[in-house]
Amino acid sequence: MSSPLRLILFDVDGTLADSQGAITGAMAEAFDGAALPVPPREAILSIVGLSLPLAMQELAPDQDAATVDALVEGYKSSYMLAREAAGAGHSPLYPGAREALAELNAVPEYLLGVATGKSQRGVEALIAAHGLECFVTRQVADHHPSKPHPSMVLAAMAETGVERGSTVMIGDTRFDIEMGKAAGVTTIAVPWGYHPAETLGADYLIRDFAELRPLLAEIWKA
Repeated sequence: MSSPLRLILFDVDGTLADSQGAITGAMAEAFDGAALPVPPREAILSIVGLSLPLAMQELAPDQDAATVDALVEGYKSSYMLAREAAGAGHSPLYPGAREALAELNAVPEYLLGVATGKSQRGVEALIAAHGLECFVTRQVADHHPSKPHPSMVLAAMAETGVERGSTVMIGDTRFDIEMGKAAGVTTIAVPWGYHPAETLGADYLIRDFAELRPLLAEIWKA
């Protein structure tokens, strides 16, 4: 009898790719362009994972809708220009990420996907820059409510036909973990991203990408 399919969903920024320099730089340019004080780095990183309009509302709660819209567009423009100029160096992969993805992708019953607050254009550009064609489902901010709403995870499961008990969500922020829990799937936190991993309340915590495959084998050994 063949093994059941397993779905492994990854957040992108702060989990697979170290985008903090790109994010803080684009955010600074967006706020400068709107003649507003640039939020502290800690505040900017605290909203990574949220969809961009909601993130801007969090960072600029006293601004009207038109100003928030201008911040969103300023961020998008700055981020895109920097990405086009820097290529793969714009958001480098964390150590071990590429190897872990290749290792997992080689397992016949494992399906890989992303569930990210990035736009469709942004995630496709990052995948192309790093040659990551292993993701069979790509859930992005354009088509879903912002994390921690479970829509992205539920859509990925529906798209792949994988059940909750055979799905994991891997991320670095509370929005990732809360989204996974809201969808009823197993959650795995990583500590190299933007929120303190020990505070996320994930079901599991890995310290290195090399720990991921053995952990998944343990989770699904039954």
